[in-house]
Amino acid sequence: MELTLLGTGTPEGLPRPGCPCAACAVSVGSRSRAATSLLVDGALLLDLTPGAVLAGARAGHSLAGVRQVLLTHPHDGPPVELPPGLPAAGRVPDGRELAVISGHRVRAVPMDSPGTGYEVTGPDGSRLLYLPPGGAPAGTNGTSGQRPYDMVLADVLGRPEALARLRATGAAGPTTDVIAVHLDHDVPPGRELERRCAAAGARAVPDGTTVTVGEYHAVPDLPRRTLVLGGARSGKSVEAERRLACFPEVEYVATGGTRDGDAEWAARVGLHRERRPASWRTVETCELAPLLVEGGPPLLVDCLALWLTDAMDRAGAWDDAVWAGRGQSELRERVAELVAAVRATRRTVVAVSNEVGSGVVPATASGRRFRDELGRLNSLVAGECEHVLLVTAGQAVVLKD
Repeated sequence: MELTLLGTGTPEGLPRPGCPCAACAVSVGSRSRAATSLLVDGALLLDLTPGAVLAGARAGHSLAGVRQVLLTHPHDGPPVELPPGLPAAGRVPDGRELAVISGHRVRAVPMDSPGTGYEVTGPDGSRLLYLPPGGAPAGTNGTSGQRPYDMVLADVLGRPEALARLRATGAAGPTTDVIAVHLDHDVPPGRELERRCAAAGARAVPDGTTVTVGEYHAVPDLPRRTLVLGGARSGKSVEAERRLACFPEVEYVATGGTRDGDAEWAARVGLHRERRPASWRTVETCELAPLLVEGGPPLLVDCLALWLTDAMDRAGAWDDAVWAGRGQSELRERVAELVAAVRATRRTVVAVSNEVGSGVVPATASGRRFRDELGRLNSLVAGECEHVLLVTAGQAVVLKD
């Protein structure tokens, strides 16, 4: 099958009409995006959008051969005028299959939100799955016993759990070409868009791009070890979670534990839990080395600063006399064990830590000791990671790639 993306943006398009935001301001020229619409082999049109005929002409395709027009999501605003010669737009009921005169078979996939997804099988046997904006498959999508889709087009950045579900059921595999569509102004275009897509194992293409379904396109693999640094409320935890949002299983390692009677801490922990997908498993521990050594799903460690606090507690490192005696050597041994485990791990790991040294010098010796040891720990772990990010004011800067 040959697929032309006439548009790749949200139903409002990008830039959104009248929107003054920074992302919309720079979404001009080749970065602008019309509402997502797909032309399959010149015969099947998925989603009818304003300017579809002109978009097809710009991409070198005529819509004269379209035999079926299908809609995926409710349309707000005035109805889209049907270009002359096109068949009336319709929708396939959930679970039903439609045979198109062109030889394509289309099955409607139920969604967990308003709209319909479509599984399209071409005359050559290749298969693609197209999901509506904000939609994820409901249930297992009936993929048992079938090979993975050759291509998935979905709202990868808005609903990353949709891709996670497809991967969990085997509907999306290592060779599935994942293309992000329904792109909105939540993610600035350019390098940030590419980085977010790469973290999901997906890619974004400009409007008018023609692709061949079943043709393999490599995307950057998520590095095995990633360290995300940042100050307080910098957005480092959100950035770390985002990098694993499309994985079907994640083991979330919370090193902070619980603090009885501390309502503010409980509220912080609650906010973190609300952000995490239901499929993620939470482990509250500071015993990181065994987790890194054993196999399993990706690990998200949040955070190394709290792990160091626990390690210094165990070593008695806050007391000057103990630190000068056995405390320093005990702490260094524990840090060395952790760093060795990071070096040897075969799991995908995203670790979060506080960046230190740029602010006020602590007023106490113990405070300066913690700052110094955290700086050393960050440096050692960063040295064992393929990818290191620094998050400031919610913006991620690549330090090592």
